[in-house]
Amino acid sequence: MIDNIHSTSIIDSKADIDNSVIIGPYCIIGPNVKIKKNTILKSNVIVNGHTEIGSDCTLYPFSVLGNPPQDLKFKGEVSKLVIGNNNVIREHVTMNPGTEGGGFLTKIGNNCLIMVGAHVAHDCLLGNNIILANNASLAGHVQVDDFAILGGLSGVHQFVRIGSHAMVGGLSALESDVIPYGSVMGNRAYLSGLNIIGLKRRGFNREVIHDLRKAYRLLFAPEGTIQERIKDVSDEFQNNEPVMDIIKFIEGSASRAICQPKNGNKNT
Repeated sequence: MIDNIHSTSIIDSKADIDNSVIIGPYCIIGPNVKIKKNTILKSNVIVNGHTEIGSDCTLYPFSVLGNPPQDLKFKGEVSKLVIGNNNVIREHVTMNPGTEGGGFLTKIGNNCLIMVGAHVAHDCLLGNNIILANNASLAGHVQVDDFAILGGLSGVHQFVRIGSHAMVGGLSALESDVIPYGSVMGNRAYLSGLNIIGLKRRGFNREVIHDLRKAYRLLFAPEGTIQERIKDVSDEFQNNEPVMDIIKFIEGSASRAICQPKNGNKNT
């Protein structure tokens, strides 16, 4: 028995738990769980299934990780939930492992903040430095790229992709893909511009932001087809990495439409 485990917690003898892990009162850990060094489970945390939790994470009371997916097609197959390093998972957060349709994997990157009551469904893939605010909910197969932020009580439709550095406003209902650096809001969510505040906070210089604004206006202009606008922007900004990130993201959208400005609103 590890000295750092409270006597009221129930830890399966087959669980793989680093000796530095601290487990507070009334936690339950299943047999196929792996928890790496310096992670802390405050109290009343449940970790089941084939779940791996990285180093230096903090899990708050009543978070439940690794229970079976909420998918009627799931028939008990072996599937995984993999959580990276230095993540903070707050109270009442739920995360489910993957299903056959998503490669049996749900994955969370590093340095993420998952706030109270947020839900990460089966087969979601989250990058690094992501924030899910209180009660943000991801349906199955959602992809969220690095540095994206989802506001409180936002809901994301299955198979939606959210690009890097994007911002989803609170109370938004999102059913279309969000371009990198984009800002969306509303029910149903529409593209309200670029996440300029986020770009400035993360050190993007004025020239890059200026080019992003110009590229955004060209991409969502009323003239021409989207293919024509993509070509024009690609030709003009081929050496601008953030702009080309947007182009590649749009070209890679297959299962969902791209979130568009509302009523011709192209403010940035």
